[in-house]
Amino acid sequence: MKTLNESVLGRRAVFTTVLLAAALTPVVASAHPGFPGHTHGFINGVMHPLSGLDHLLAMTAVGLWAAQQGGKALWRIPLAFLSAMVLGGIVGMIGLGQFPMIDQGIAATVFVMGILIATTNRLSVGAGAVLAGLFALFHGYAHGAEMPATASGLFYGAGFVLATAALQLLGISMGLLARKTNSMRLVRIGGCAIAVCGIYLVFAR
Repeated sequence: MKTLNESVLGRRAVFTTVLLAAALTPVVASAHPGFPGHTHGFINGVMHPLSGLDHLLAMTAVGLWAAQQGGKALWRIPLAFLSAMVLGGIVGMIGLGQFPMIDQGIAATVFVMGILIATTNRLSVGAGAVLAGLFALFHGYAHGAEMPATASGLFYGAGFVLATAALQLLGISMGLLARKTNSMRLVRIGGCAIAVCGIYLVFAR
């Protein structure tokens, strides 16, 4: 039953990822880069996680690790990341406090997630969710603090949450597909590559 449920979740994740990509493509393609207001804010929010290697790798890796963990972690870890990221984004938008070492925290996310994937390290669902949430605060703060002054906070936030969810679903889809095809060794190799990128990002900051 567990294998059947994960197979169904895998198909749904793939379908959702494709659907999100199809929905975002015409919006991104038709957006005018200088247009202020809601559309401008939403597009900026969508593009922010997609415009940096650190965000791309970290968010995809969270989904990949969640799929590797399986069970309740499959949805709880990504949900914890999204929830904490929204909180960090709000703090960054309103300028409430200052997170130390934001860039290093984002780079550390890539490195740690890569190591966890490469070593197939299994944590409890709660511990995994807390770890993902902690890293998400750094990403969320960076998203919020870098919001353009002309953007709508609500639409900008909706954009980066949607893009993050799509990246996580991509990682989940890849992980479930690898499990279904007995290709988990490739996932571990991918984890090594992600960790190497994380090391580069840590020293590049």
